[in-house]
Amino acid sequence: MENIKHLDIYELCKKSGVKLTSQREIIAGVINNSKDHPDVDKIYQRANKKNSKISLATVYRTVKLFEDANVIIKHDFKDGKDKSRYEPATKWEHNHLIDVVTGKVIEFQNPGFEKLSRKIAEKKGYKVIGYKLELFAIKEACKKIK
Repeated sequence: MENIKHLDIYELCKKSGVKLTSQREIIAGVINNSKDHPDVDKIYQRANKKNSKISLATVYRTVKLFEDANVIIKHDFKDGKDKSRYEPATKWEHNHLIDVVTGKVIEFQNPGFEKLSRKIAEKKGYKVIGYKLELFAIKEACKKIK
């Protein structure tokens, strides 16, 4: 989605002091350029095509390093698939709609929900410091599923 600004992993690594080896650069590039919130296996497949010396273990270590440095976001979408998926950190809060048939992830923003969540929290005596909204859906063409 064009109004959801994903931040550049290379820049975030520089700011965080994370050293980018050539293999880490490739893995960062794969995540930066992905539009599908890939899991580690997909990241590995794409990175390994660019450099066959990149192992699955290297991808796991690098993803963990990036996650700990807050340059990528880990998602555990509860869509029937048990694999964590990743995206670059973003400047603005956004939400995800997950197609439970294909696994496709669609990003969207919903300022109305943000306001509603603040109102609910305030009524209960709390202040919202963050939230996560995930919608699990099927295409309208699948109307026979009730």
